[in-house]
Amino acid sequence: MVAVDSAGTPGKDGAPAQIEPFPPLTALRRDFIWGVSTSSYQIEGATREGGRGVCVWDPEGRRGVIPGKDTGDIACDHYHRYPEDVALMQRLGIQAYRFSVAWPRILPQGRGQANETGLAFYDRLIDMLLAAGIEPWLCLYHWDLPQALDDLGGWTARDSVGWFADYAAIVADRYGDRVKRFATFNEPSIFTLFGYGFGESNRDTTEADALHRAIHHVNLSHGAAVDVIRARVAGSSVGSIHNVQPCLPSSLADVKAARICDAYWNRAYPDPQYRGVYPDLLKAAIEPYMQPGDLERIHRPLDWFGLNHYSPIYLRDDPGSRFGFNFGDRPPNTPVTPVDWAIVPEGFRDTLLNLAKDFRLPIYVMENGLGAYDKPDAQGTVIDKERIAYLRDYIAAMNDAAAAGADIRGYFVWSLLDNFEWDSGYAVRFGLTYVDYATQKRIPKASFDWYRALIKTAALRP
Repeated sequence: MVAVDSAGTPGKDGAPAQIEPFPPLTALRRDFIWGVSTSSYQIEGATREGGRGVCVWDPEGRRGVIPGKDTGDIACDHYHRYPEDVALMQRLGIQAYRFSVAWPRILPQGRGQANETGLAFYDRLIDMLLAAGIEPWLCLYHWDLPQALDDLGGWTARDSVGWFADYAAIVADRYGDRVKRFATFNEPSIFTLFGYGFGESNRDTTEADALHRAIHHVNLSHGAAVDVIRARVAGSSVGSIHNVQPCLPSSLADVKAARICDAYWNRAYPDPQYRGVYPDLLKAAIEPYMQPGDLERIHRPLDWFGLNHYSPIYLRDDPGSRFGFNFGDRPPNTPVTPVDWAIVPEGFRDTLLNLAKDFRLPIYVMENGLGAYDKPDAQGTVIDKERIAYLRDYIAAMNDAAAAGADIRGYFVWSLLDNFEWDSGYAVRFGLTYVDYATQKRIPKASFDWYRALIKTAALRP
């Protein structure tokens, strides 16, 4: 473990130390939850072991289209190394760990007979978390749809609602005696918008129809899963996790583009799930796929709002694109992360305040963090000062939102480990812990120590 002093250099005694002044924590609740998040496909590996079926990302990687020809076949080998990773979490001092269950590990064909070997893996993980004093927060779906179901239409098929409800029932029945915190989906706007909305056939209206069908069926699946969990898990606390980013026009001529993007990116799921309505800009597109009673099936009572937030999105008008908008330029001199995402902490503050006003529920920040191209130095340590500065500024903005009245109850860093970052492969690193993928050695970064010390400081507040 590496300690760092306030100047960002290694400490002398190996004890955790600050790299920057800690952000204010004055407005956060005394029972505020500090945690980390991961997802199954991004860390587990073992894609051909333990009876696991194929998910939609497996053939994507094996086609060699991801940079470096990277795949999730091994990833962080968490399937075998989870005891080491739980020990890291315990060392970090977190109170909660959000992870996702791999649908194809539980149901190799997406439906039918459950896979006992896969179920037993999560039994071991959950039991080890509880023994370490870490509360498991279980997300049912983080983008790893079984390929067998995708072959049947995936989320564009209304049958997906029943498939997902049956899967949720298996998970709830198996783990509900130990797990009480459940999220139905992680970032549904991202996997549908990028899976069905953007692509090479940018003017193909058939694909636009696929996106609108998928949006509605994912929302219905969410509602069905909420009912399943409520019926099977006594004392359950249920929410959904949404990627909400400010959609900002690149110029005064791009206001409409920003409004359209906001409807798809930020509103297509929270509005029907938490308020029982679709955004006005989407109602006509969704209506052909609705049946009587659908909005009531979607709008089920929820206990909290899960927020993933990283950076604003800048949009420009594009009449030739499928939905009338495209990504635009950000203002000059905007600070950016190493992977070129804008750094705007006040956007995080405003997002939290807007969500608090719109949905009037407790908010848990389930993902926030910085992507970079971290490498160990000559001493084998990783001094990630940019990540620490980002976390400091965004946690300070969260404190400001809480001071202004937002009911924020937890913060989870993305991520515990460097991992498979989807279309970016392994080049981009978000972890508090560096992973040497060749050896699977874990090296806690300076940000790991900084976050650990922050959690300790928060616990000592009067």
